Amino acid sequence: MLMKTADQTLTEQLASHFAERIRSRLLAAGARLPSVRQCAQQQQVSASTVVAAYDRLLALGLVEARKNRGFYVRDLMQNGAPAQDLYALKATQSIANPARRPIDATALMRGMFQGDSDTPQPGMGVLPPDWLANSFMPAAVRRVAAGTADFSRRYGDPAGDLGLRQSLSKKLLGLHVPAAPEQIITTVGATHALDIASRTLLRAGDCVMVEEPGWAVEFARLEAMGMRILPVPRNADGPNLEVMARYCEQHAPKLFVSVSVLHNPTGFCLTPGSAHRVLTLANAHDFYIVEDDTYSHLAPAHATRLCVLDGLQRTLYASGFSKILAPGWRVGFLAAPTALVDRLTNTKLLATLTTPSLLEKALAWCIDQGQLRRHSEGVRARLDQARTRSTKLALAAGCTFASEPAGLFGWVETGVDTDALAQRMLDEGYMLAPGALFHASRQPSSLMRINFANTQDAAFWKVFARVRG
Repeated sequence: MLMKTADQTLTEQLASHFAERIRSRLLAAGARLPSVRQCAQQQQVSASTVVAAYDRLLALGLVEARKNRGFYVRDLMQNGAPAQDLYALKATQSIANPARRPIDATALMRGMFQGDSDTPQPGMGVLPPDWLANSFMPAAVRRVAAGTADFSRRYGDPAGDLGLRQSLSKKLLGLHVPAAPEQIITTVGATHALDIASRTLLRAGDCVMVEEPGWAVEFARLEAMGMRILPVPRNADGPNLEVMARYCEQHAPKLFVSVSVLHNPTGFCLTPGSAHRVLTLANAHDFYIVEDDTYSHLAPAHATRLCVLDGLQRTLYASGFSKILAPGWRVGFLAAPTALVDRLTNTKLLATLTTPSLLEKALAWCIDQGQLRRHSEGVRARLDQARTRSTKLALAAGCTFASEPAGLFGWVETGVDTDALAQRMLDEGYMLAPGALFHASRQPSSLMRINFANTQDAAFWKVFARVRG
């Protein structure tokens, strides 16, 4: 709430509040500010105070007024909008907590990197740190470090530690993925694997099909590389084949990025029939498929994967261990067709030279000793219990699920605009993941993604129900 002080008028405080949110992208470009009446009610100030605050934001070039439509956040990176006055209204003294992170494509990543709050955050994309605690990983590092240290005094194998690639090859056989060690490249996490694939197979201006709703970071990453994003609606059984076929005829896409198993954010899993038709399209129209299996450790081994049916001919398989084991280690990998391995390795060399052998050797030991498998089984059991509790609380709060609850995330129907709801929940100390984030072009949505592990507390749902109204 705004408060009268000797340092700032209510108008200055309200203007600072919005200026800070715009500066840190808590309010994205194109977002609509609350109407004057709504803002006055929310902040318990007069309409004239709101009008004066909005006028200040207009003068600074942070917002624009659209006739009969309201005030909208300007894109500070385009159209010559001035950014130099962002702090002019004492934004650093804003009532908005400056430690909060932006609700945009990078919000969830920043939240993973910094523990801004001890309160479990429903919008985060990772498991709670205490779920990942174990003793075998430090033991593995000590074991490797105590042995020969020659590997630490020279660059490692460009493709990654051979021992880890051998371990990964055996592990992938358990999923029926036919990847020899020579077809595997280690990476700095699964996101790096996706980036290597994109930079190897694409050039600026190429068309890429991406499932929608989908991972916000993937949309932002491809857009930053200059790609033309073709959103493919994701259904319960897989991507919309009619839309894909139309894209193939009209745009000749070079790549399709898919999360076949425990799709983010819906939790959908691909069916064999849909997988077969996707591969038929890929062969007929000559495009590659990058299969992101980031959540493989939380999924059943028998789940349908495109690369299993395809045998790594037109598919590339990306995964990692940050979600289940060691976020700070940043160890991931890419399994690919033999003909692409050299090109992919060259792309890796240009970006990172090699990847850390110490951590890769330690991870190989964790896999070979069965430590990773046992740890994953325990996490899955704990997540099953959390999902049951969170689902009951969400339903009791008046929400419904747009898809069957599965995996780490729930795709929840709230009945209200979740962009606006997310802004109000920030004032209560909770960061939501509004549905608009999961679309290639931001658009109003009443859906939100929740993390089942972080939404087991009835206190969150009580606040949610009150704020939603």
